[in-house]
Amino acid sequence: MLKWYSALSNRTISIIIILCILMLYLSYTFNSCLVSSIHRTFRKIQAPEQNVLPPAKSSDPTQVNIFGSIVRIVPLTGAIQHAFNESDGSPKYRFLRQQGLQPSRHLPDTLIIGVKKSGTRALLEFIRLHPDVRAAGCEVHFFDRHYAKGFHWYRNHMPATIEGQVTMEKTPSYFITKEVPQRVHHMNPGTKLLVVVRDPVTRAISDYTQAASKKPGMKKFEELVFLNGSYGVSVIDTSYGPVKIGVYARHLERWLQYFPLSQLLFISGERLIVDPAYELGRVQDFLGLKRVVTEKYFYFNSTKGFPCLLKSEARSSPHCLGKTKGRNHPYIDPIAIDRLRDFYRPFNIKFYQMTGIHFGWL
Repeated sequence: MLKWYSALSNRTISIIIILCILMLYLSYTFNSCLVSSIHRTFRKIQAPEQNVLPPAKSSDPTQVNIFGSIVRIVPLTGAIQHAFNESDGSPKYRFLRQQGLQPSRHLPDTLIIGVKKSGTRALLEFIRLHPDVRAAGCEVHFFDRHYAKGFHWYRNHMPATIEGQVTMEKTPSYFITKEVPQRVHHMNPGTKLLVVVRDPVTRAISDYTQAASKKPGMKKFEELVFLNGSYGVSVIDTSYGPVKIGVYARHLERWLQYFPLSQLLFISGERLIVDPAYELGRVQDFLGLKRVVTEKYFYFNSTKGFPCLLKSEARSSPHCLGKTKGRNHPYIDPIAIDRLRDFYRPFNIKFYQMTGIHFGWL
């Protein structure tokens, strides 16, 4: 019997030999790559510090030698982070940096001008949750204390923003300072103004409480509010700061000499505590912003009696604004409170008429 391969032609045999050689070559190449890859992986696990060589000798400290190649290390935040001049890793600013947008400092187009002890700090912290709002972190007091330093100085105290973002600053004393309305108008007659107001009696007591906490041995509230310290027959001392601030109608008259009512938004300090999402909705509408800050950001701390944040730009865990928020007020004689309410009532009514809002203060 002839062997099976005797029937094959020389050409067929040649093709079979070539195919066998090709398969052997491919098999060898594959197994060599596999073994090499496994070996490199094993070396990385054993000695990861050997992967990166010491920095290359270069005048640029951001260049390093990695596997024989000169690579320039560029921070994720880049020049934009330097311009912001603050550490901010929140998603909204990472997005802005990815777009290559260059921020710059601008004079504010929105001011929280008052009123002290009415919730201005809470409003600022709440509205800063919005990705299109950038605000100075502290009270700059430019228009009432540092106006002589000029607008260039003021601009340098503002955060860097990009086109479409709102630049904001808060100084509660602006509302009651006589010279401020004209100065703000000189900066920008189109400035939008936010005014947080609160029952003037409660506001005065809160103002006193803060001052007393910093000055042990301070006179009682009743002794400071009434002339000669006797609230039974004496008149109210309208020159006393905590009392004077609460006469909102008089302060508003000065602002309306330079700004139309449409450029002022009045926020209820009481409602800001009970329903912050509602007031923040009004603020966002007023500023022409999409309603981003909603009830999902807030929870109510029953111990402090104050709204707190479930999350914020800086912290992802629930937290309140500060230890001083929700501070307990001292006992005030009800007679003194009633007399103070009688004093404020006509001014409150006039304020309601001027703003077109009834705040419900007795």
